[in-house]
Amino acid sequence: MFRTISGPVSAWESQLPAELLRLPEELARVDVLLDDPVFFAPFAPYFHPVLGRPSTPVECYLRLMFLKFRYRLGYESLCAEVSDSISWRRFCRIGLDGRVPHPTTLMKLTTRCGEAAVAGLNEALLAKAAGAKLLRTTRVRADTTVIAANVVYPTDVGLLARAVGKLVRAARRVQAAGGATGTVMTDRRRAATRRAREMAATMRARAKLGRDETSRAISRTTGDLADLAQAAAAQAAAVLRNGRRALPRALTGRMRGRLRQALAELAVTIERTATVVAQARSRLAGQMPDGATRLVTPTRGRSARAASTNQSSSGTRPRCWTTTTASSWTTPWSMVPSRTARSWSPPSRGSPAAPGACPPRSPPTAATARPPSKKTCSLPGCAP
Repeated sequence: MFRTISGPVSAWESQLPAELLRLPEELARVDVLLDDPVFFAPFAPYFHPVLGRPSTPVECYLRLMFLKFRYRLGYESLCAEVSDSISWRRFCRIGLDGRVPHPTTLMKLTTRCGEAAVAGLNEALLAKAAGAKLLRTTRVRADTTVIAANVVYPTDVGLLARAVGKLVRAARRVQAAGGATGTVMTDRRRAATRRAREMAATMRARAKLGRDETSRAISRTTGDLADLAQAAAAQAAAVLRNGRRALPRALTGRMRGRLRQALAELAVTIERTATVVAQARSRLAGQMPDGATRLVTPTRGRSARAASTNQSSSGTRPRCWTTTTASSWTTPWSMVPSRTARSWSPPSRGSPAAPGACPPRSPPTAATARPPSKKTCSLPGCAP
């Protein structure tokens, strides 16, 4: 049964001195804010208005959750601190002779209401702040926290090895749930791990092996892993097909739900594995996979698309096509601004030059004379 407020205060508790009844300044402001019944509405759909055992009052639950997140306490620590503090008891609307809710009760309420109730609380708080002209809703600023972390970029070998392992685990989960128990699913995880280690050893010894031999070893290992992943995907597809046939014959509802969930996970894994295998084979064939944006080859020389269009290979930032790595960024000469955009500072002697004109030249002497250059100034009226 849904309850919003607690019972009345006992008679002897009302006789306590005023010093014990006074709340801290911060808790007093929050207490006045949470007295609004608009904060009770998001919890109403999760309880019956009449039937059932009386629930924990929503005003008590809201204040307990505020203390939990304000002071970063766990459920057990929160209940212990509220039981030991008179001011926190009064803030949570729990009498001195009342019982603090058990930690598991708070956990169950949080799980039962979920994120929908929290979203409703945020909307109610935003509307209340906008109504009190404490917040301008025309502009909302969002603040994010950025945490530095080590980033490992995915490779074809790593993705294929992980795909093989995930296929085996998903297929075994389907068979454990009672589907396709007689279908063969070979465990190829050790073979995939061995080839991934071979790749790591090849990359460590690439300085001794040379570029050509390293490229051949990488292509050979990637092809072997693609074959393993394709074979594992074929057997997983047979497990998926036979498992779907066994779904109507599942005995209980719980087993049927487990089998249906395992089959859905296996279907997604097979689809993603096929995409990874197709991308790896496209790279091995020297083609650009679908959905890829990297148009620069790691070897020296222009890529096919950049050479044909004589433009940069990136639409947002020019990328160099003569570097041996894809992490170097340079600006092609075609993107350098014209010299007409520069302005020369006036010389220290003589008449001041106009903006955009070349500085005056002194006539060449026999000692300083140089052969004429093919380059000329592009400014109008500037003599070579």
